[in-house]
Amino acid sequence: MAGNTEPLSPRAKLAVTAGKAAAAVSRAAGRGSGSVIGGKVALRLDPDLLARLAQHLDVVLVSATNGKTTTTRLIAEALRAAGPVVSNALGANMPAGITSALAGGSDAKFGVIEVDEKYLAGVARDVTPKCIALLNLSRDQLDRAAETRMLAEKWREGLSGSKAVIVANADDPLVVWAASSSQQVVWVAAGQAWKDDAWSCPSCGGVMQRPGDDWFCGQCGFRRPTPTWALTGDHVLDPHGSAWPIHLQLPGRANKANATSSAAVAAVFGVPPQVALERMYQVQAVAGRYDVVSFLGRDLRLLLAKNPAGWLETFSLIDPPPAPVVLSVNARGADGTDTSWLWDVDYTQLAGHPIFVIGDRKLDMAVRLEVAGLDFRVCETLDEAVQSAPPGRIEIIANYTAFQDVRRRVGN
Repeated sequence: MAGNTEPLSPRAKLAVTAGKAAAAVSRAAGRGSGSVIGGKVALRLDPDLLARLAQHLDVVLVSATNGKTTTTRLIAEALRAAGPVVSNALGANMPAGITSALAGGSDAKFGVIEVDEKYLAGVARDVTPKCIALLNLSRDQLDRAAETRMLAEKWREGLSGSKAVIVANADDPLVVWAASSSQQVVWVAAGQAWKDDAWSCPSCGGVMQRPGDDWFCGQCGFRRPTPTWALTGDHVLDPHGSAWPIHLQLPGRANKANATSSAAVAAVFGVPPQVALERMYQVQAVAGRYDVVSFLGRDLRLLLAKNPAGWLETFSLIDPPPAPVVLSVNARGADGTDTSWLWDVDYTQLAGHPIFVIGDRKLDMAVRLEVAGLDFRVCETLDEAVQSAPPGRIEIIANYTAFQDVRRRVGN
């Protein structure tokens, strides 16, 4: 638990040193940050290292299908008002990456950790968090991830004995069902734009009723809990009824929702909403997301969208027509190799935009846009797409590895 400053054992120190060395070799070889291989080496030498590294920290875990990297960053900024923070800010969110991040934070007071949905219960057992933020659950990586209700069930079982304060989105029935087994839950009205994974009741399988912003199951009575925190327009409403303005450099309603959940988390650690929200303004971009870069004499805005819910949110951010849009989709291991989710996205929202398609699966995307009745052009490279685009800031929307490809090409 936090406050226990028992020094690391010789074995743990060796594991940390070996992990850092492996990470350094990986970086020198140009294979990325090295955080994953460094963590794997460290955990091989000391399987209990994650628990040992977290023992002196007040830990918050952040998990969701969408928004966890951004929310982790916002919470980390807010908690820096109360002390030093260690965080896996670049999104390496499985045990190896988390171990690497914590190994670099020996002087930290707080650990703000993004966790892959599948690993949440296991990491929570290891690090004894003070708080866990659950934002949303939706379909993602169809060939790898469990069906959403099964994932919610894993969360529900894994968190049932936790003493952590669970900060959970009251507007997502899957999240509510997962969090309802916990002893202490703070409900946040953060909204839910994508509802297609939550039409059946996770508790009994009945049809969910959705009048307005409310929801309930007509068969078993499972219903939306009353939130104590809420996003209302451009303000966070706290449990005392005070409204605090949200000023972010990050765009869109989804990030206001992330800021609302982050303010609720910060309050668990004693940071007032006004202080937390003011500090969140510092965040301009998150691991390249939302960055505007200059490339081939044009301004490009980089937007990440990995699944149907993410694409829906991203469409709400882009400049109005006739702003040119470049779409890039890959289907490598980190993306999931099944691209059938493209058919769940309403691409007709891009009508009026000049559209350019690149990426490993550009032909899959082309077929989808053809069926949607949109005009588009397939290009071999980002360079070709940018040089073909009419005037205006170019919006680049890409899934995970395609986004990394774009960042490398533009030198971001």
